[in-house]
Amino acid sequence: MFDSWQPIFALVATILIAYAVVLWLGTLVWVYRDIRERTRDSWSHAVSVLLVVVFNLPGLILYLVLRPRETLLEAYERRLETEALMGDMPERRACPSCQRPARPDYLVCPYCRTGLRQACAKCSKPLELTWVACPYCGAQGPQQLTMPSAAPPAAPFASQPATPPMTTEATSPSRSTGRTSP
Repeated sequence: MFDSWQPIFALVATILIAYAVVLWLGTLVWVYRDIRERTRDSWSHAVSVLLVVVFNLPGLILYLVLRPRETLLEAYERRLETEALMGDMPERRACPSCQRPARPDYLVCPYCRTGLRQACAKCSKPLELTWVACPYCGAQGPQQLTMPSAAPPAAPFASQPATPPMTTEATSPSRSTGRTSP
């Protein structure tokens, strides 16, 4: 009767050993993939896998305690989310001269009197110095008011000569008729 239990015992032992080996190899593969998702450091990859190779289940528990908290993808997504939130936050303004905080409606820095904005000539709203037009009323912005025009202003009549200079046909025939003489 004892002889009939030996093959069954050997079969059960073989199945349990095979299960333990497959579980061990699966754990190694899982640890390798998991650590690759969490860090780019090859030294950390090797140490993590060696923990499981040498210590098996206690090594796996130690790895789970010591592994980085978030994956590289999670860290990247968190950075993207932070950048998006920072982009949505109102811009904190500071004086370009003294770097002290300045509210958006200040025309002059209250600390150093540096000009920050200019009041619109039409609606008196504060305008950035680089704006071409007032976004509130459409009037010319401070940039157009301070920029010189393309054509110089005409001289007053008192400073012009009384008679225009005489031009003769001999000196400029093309100006008088619009054609050149043959």
